[in-house]
Amino acid sequence: MQPNAQPANTDRLLRASDVTRRLVISDATLWRLIQRGEFPKPIKFGRSSRWSERGVEAWLAARTPQVA
Repeated sequence: MQPNAQPANTDRLLRASDVTRRLVISDATLWRLIQRGEFPKPIKFGRSSRWSERGVEAWLAARTPQVA
């Protein structure tokens, strides 16, 4: 295994900046979606907020139209 490689069964935790960049939305939009219950709530570590990469990908996949 390479020094920086993660095992395939682990789930990365994303910062708000990672999530907004991936979804191409602003910070305000991210927090508004969370407040409305339209996006998964973050995992809190003290004052830090993180999101499961798998959870974000699943949320995005559920909202992406499927091409036949």
